Amino acid sequence: MSDALVIIPTFNEKENIELIIRAVFSQKKAFDILIVDDSSPDGTAQIVENLKSEFSNRLFLELRKEKTGLGAAYIHGFKWALAKDYMYIMEMDADFSHNPNDLINLYNECANNNTDIAVGSRYLNEEINVVNWDIKRILLSYFASKYVRLVTGIPVKDTTAGFVCYRRKVLEKINLNKIQFTGYAFQIEMKYKAWKRNFKIKEVSIIFTDRIRGKSKMNGSIISEAVFGVLKLRLNGLPKEEKV
Repeated sequence: MSDALVIIPTFNEKENIELIIRAVFSQKKAFDILIVDDSSPDGTAQIVENLKSEFSNRLFLELRKEKTGLGAAYIHGFKWALAKDYMYIMEMDADFSHNPNDLINLYNECANNNTDIAVGSRYLNEEINVVNWDIKRILLSYFASKYVRLVTGIPVKDTTAGFVCYRRKVLEKINLNKIQFTGYAFQIEMKYKAWKRNFKIKEVSIIFTDRIRGKSKMNGSIISEAVFGVLKLRLNGLPKEEKV
């Protein structure tokens, strides 16, 4: 068993899933993988099931009956990981927008530098490290992160980033049952609540590459949730039962 678990949520990722699993397992650092699949009708889960015998005790599959959002899938994965002995719990997309070669950099930041959360950042040092996005989507994402920093005060440049390594103690401290959002606002909410608890967050520069295979899950409701969810976070702060 590795000390680090990579959680990969999936919905209709049959073109990518075996490739991303093999890419993660090919890293010099040993990572375990948990696939959280929302009952993909394209057979994603069956592909994972077929690979489990090859990667015994390293590859795990959790099936959810309904597609209720990225945040809900990650929370399912977090709770699964906390029931085990993993010390480092990582988020990663299935579509290669996150380079598996960067996993070790996020892991090392937490394992070696006393960092509580390592964020794979597209916008570090005023650079925009995004490949294959059109200019409208780049500007939307970039200025959304600026907006989040302005409203919340959180000192993270890529607040919607979904390539993240958490120390176990962070997820133990945050009340996962109180997480409100399911789309990009989920990523913001997790970072915001960790920051409010004085956990150390460090950004690590990555190059984000838009998917080549499969269909994007981005939609208007996800964007609006992020915009209005940030205001809700800022206005409400942390509920009394969640405060340190």
